[in-house]
Amino acid sequence: MAGKRISGKARNPARPGFYSRALTEAERLQLEEASRVEGLDEEISLLRLRLRELAATSPESIDVQLKVARAITSMMRTRYQISKEEKKSLKDAIANVLQEIAAPLGIGVGMGVGIKAVGK
Repeated sequence: MAGKRISGKARNPARPGFYSRALTEAERLQLEEASRVEGLDEEISLLRLRLRELAATSPESIDVQLKVARAITSMMRTRYQISKEEKKSLKDAIANVLQEIAAPLGIGVGMGVGIKAVGK
């Protein structure tokens, strides 16, 4: 998902953001660095690390461990969620590949799986 932002627009790091007035110069630099991070992989990894540390140092804190585990689960679900538009786009791309490559080679594809047969 390189280049995608939830808002649909990438923030211009040279232009001060809404919260920048409330931050120190060091925090503004950290915020700028954080704004360039794409996806959730680093956050998921960090939470996994913290969960492992928590399990080792505070094994009795099951409630906190479960909250962290739920957060990881939620982030993983979000990371792998594909929108309806992306599913349709993927399906169309696969159908095009099959029509343009497999059909000329005489390979029968798409019968009964929702992909149009070539020439029909």
